[in-house]
Amino acid sequence: MAAPLDLDQLHTFITIADTGSFTRAADEVHRTQSAVSMQMRRLEERLGKALFEKEGRTNRLTEEGERLLTYARRLLRLNRETLAAFDDASLEGHIRIGTPDDYADRFLPEIMARFARSNPRVELSVICEPTVNLIDHIKRGHLDIALITHDSDKGAAEVVRREPLLWVTSANHSIHMEDVLPIAVGRATCMWRRTACDMLDQMGRDYRILFTSWSATVIIAAVLSGQAVSILPECALRPGMRILGETDGFGALPDVRIGIVRGHSSQPELVDALARHICDSLDNISVPVPEESGQFDFDGMAFARVKRQKQRPAMAGW
Repeated sequence: MAAPLDLDQLHTFITIADTGSFTRAADEVHRTQSAVSMQMRRLEERLGKALFEKEGRTNRLTEEGERLLTYARRLLRLNRETLAAFDDASLEGHIRIGTPDDYADRFLPEIMARFARSNPRVELSVICEPTVNLIDHIKRGHLDIALITHDSDKGAAEVVRREPLLWVTSANHSIHMEDVLPIAVGRATCMWRRTACDMLDQMGRDYRILFTSWSATVIIAAVLSGQAVSILPECALRPGMRILGETDGFGALPDVRIGIVRGHSSQPELVDALARHICDSLDNISVPVPEESGQFDFDGMAFARVKRQKQRPAMAGW
């Protein structure tokens, strides 16, 4: 039976990947640079793969190193969760988190499961409202932390994920080919709504707003039923949807930045712990790769993380 991997070596490996330097990583893990180098040589010998390659004066991860990084993060997270589950001095109390319902549906199951396993004595209260409402709740002290769509005009957020904003229609209908395009969007103050309307105006495309709602569930229902076209972030894609692109006559939309904002909590250690779980969870969530048709095979296709090569200006959502 093969010997298990050394978690200390994996921790050092992750630190090198995050800091981009053996020297900075050595400072972070409180070891000498030669000790860090020795750890990485032993890890490479254990796996039989080269994890780093020289690029000028710097070391960068090889393809095998990038592959290991994903597993290493999972192993370290599981180790922390295991220790926390048996820690009699673990955190306890009550924390309030808010998020829009489209993010809640996609991200909360992973976040809540991880946080509850590590902090079984903490009560978690969740509300689902639009970003603009959540920011107000944070300012009024009604929330401890919120996962929102980042809007630089409404204050800074710690950006933890970036996704494309997409035109979507039903894969089983052709509503997007109507002379007057029916659309389903957020309320009048919704930035995504204004973005969609501005884009359609630039395209010279006639449209009418058929459904208006703050609820992503309502917007998704309108799309899947073939009643309207909408714009949604990648995390809100569902089976039965098709992405509309330039070949369909729909221009590219700006990216969405998903961020964390924190309130003034009496238990900042709880907020910090939940923020870490949010970052870890969102980093661990993948997206389905589209077929050429713009559809997604959610059942038969493996999920894979997609690297965004070209960043576009980010806009706030509903």
